[in-house]
Amino acid sequence: MPLHFHLYHPGGPSLPGDPNAAFWVDGVYHLHYILAHPWRGQESFSFVHITSPDLLHWTWHPTTLQPAFTGHGMFSGTGFVTHDGQPAIIYHGQGSGRNQIVLATDRQLTGWHPPYPVDVRQPDGSVADITHWDPDCFVIDGTYYAISGGESPPLLTSHDLRTWTHVGPFLAHDLPDVAYGEDISCPNFFRIGDKWMLLCISHHIGCRYYIGDWDAANKQFVPQQHGRLNWRRDEQSLFGMQQWRVDFFAPESVLTPDGRRIMWAWLATLGRHDGTMDTRTIQSLPRELWLADDHTLHMAPLRELATLRHNQITHNDVDMGAPQTNLARTPVGTQHLVDYASEAVEIRICVAHQQALRKLFGFVVCADAHGQGLPLIFRPETSTIRLGSAEAPFAVAQLPIDEDIEIRIFVDAFLVEVFVNNRQHLVAEYPAYAGHTALYGITVGAPTQLKSLEVWQMSATTQGHDVAQHTPVWQPRVD
Repeated sequence: MPLHFHLYHPGGPSLPGDPNAAFWVDGVYHLHYILAHPWRGQESFSFVHITSPDLLHWTWHPTTLQPAFTGHGMFSGTGFVTHDGQPAIIYHGQGSGRNQIVLATDRQLTGWHPPYPVDVRQPDGSVADITHWDPDCFVIDGTYYAISGGESPPLLTSHDLRTWTHVGPFLAHDLPDVAYGEDISCPNFFRIGDKWMLLCISHHIGCRYYIGDWDAANKQFVPQQHGRLNWRRDEQSLFGMQQWRVDFFAPESVLTPDGRRIMWAWLATLGRHDGTMDTRTIQSLPRELWLADDHTLHMAPLRELATLRHNQITHNDVDMGAPQTNLARTPVGTQHLVDYASEAVEIRICVAHQQALRKLFGFVVCADAHGQGLPLIFRPETSTIRLGSAEAPFAVAQLPIDEDIEIRIFVDAFLVEVFVNNRQHLVAEYPAYAGHTALYGITVGAPTQLKSLEVWQMSATTQGHDVAQHTPVWQPRVD
């Protein structure tokens, strides 16, 4: 699996690959992800531990958080730091029936105290009857809060991480575009700008988020917006209840020392067309999240990715060729734009607002000599962008008139991620990538000109991955 700058597991089949428990401690980033493996003759789950100085180059460490230590498997949760600066993780203990907390013994996260269950009581001291599932823990005004996943997550509060009191529903209400039956799992709740954001999934629909306010008096999150980060492909189930349709799944985030909120997601079903999950563990490119002035969510690729660029190619005022009068079922580019001659590149395209307005146009990435490859199409008639067979909302007409169209395409062997105007993201797998390194343009009904086209080759970040392949210190015990 020859990826060059994406984070992926160095072993064999490894699902689920949820990223979990991210920290920045003493100048080092820490991330964990779930690894399935046999333990005492049954399947169980561990948290693989990796570290990085820059969120790009990763080193694998011995796996401490494993059932041989905890006594149970490790399901999703989040990392947080206690009042006295101690890294901690709240997670669901597979088979234990409870959420669990584990505290680090050192700031390198090489050792952990034995986990203990989250004991939740009602205000009168009786045992609270709640669902124990994917938890998150966060601190507001010096008080620990936790939520436990499900369709209506309960909110818990504690002053010492030992005694927890059930407060009531975490959400003040849900929003109209959230379907009945959507759960809140893999939750991550944090302040963003002057609002609060709940990053989470629905198991059958994928990654999504809420933005709203924290009601301190009633101890509830009051959501005002809801958005999605996963987009169904044509070949995936319409309903998703019996089949997975979660190319972008199981998010996790961390706050950098300079105040940026960075997130990843597990690319869980890329390359699968039968409703099952990919047995590979591949994480999305890390991206920065922030709120615009209108409190809408913006996202951009991690700025450190620019340090991987080299061998730049630049073209200005590029003609996209003669317009087509119809669009074939499998788009074929009409204008060869550039041959980037590498499996690992970033492509940056700028189109003037007026050139893109009402225009059906796009590109073919990983194209062969005939202009066939992975299509990226802007569709004004549906106000969408299409990458491969997935479509996401995006309307040029809704952008400010002085804002050009900025497209960033990251090609990493078979994996393609696209960011548009810091507002939308799509990801696709293109298995027929080998030897196909051309970019073609396609415009329908009217001519289109690009303001600029830039291409950079990208350096590999997989040195630690290669070491972990040959020296698998991350392998957990199986007995």
